[in-house]
Amino acid sequence: MEVVLALLVGILYTAGVYMLLRRSIVKFIIGIIFMSNATNLLVFLAGGLAAGEPAFTQVTSEASKNVAADPLPQALVLTAIVIGLGIVVFTLALKFRFFQETGSDDLDQLQQTDN
Repeated sequence: MEVVLALLVGILYTAGVYMLLRRSIVKFIIGIIFMSNATNLLVFLAGGLAAGEPAFTQVTSEASKNVAADPLPQALVLTAIVIGLGIVVFTLALKFRFFQETGSDDLDQLQQTDN
């Protein structure tokens, strides 16, 4: 299962970088979303998977300490989701304002200067 999720993280990073390099602002925002989700999944995977085990257990022996899920990566991912959502909303506001000024969502419009 970890191999499949690791491949998914790689695919999300690849798609995110590809979308970040596109000229459209909408594709740029989609790239940010992909990169954010890939990072969240990577942090969650780094915490370890305990499939079918409860997150919090009564610690009665040394063996039960190893099966309990670590809540720290889950808290970090939850915080990262909120921060990622804020960044996406901010870039959507920038896109809206840019479209009002230029009438296009093409980033090459930024390079044109008035002489």
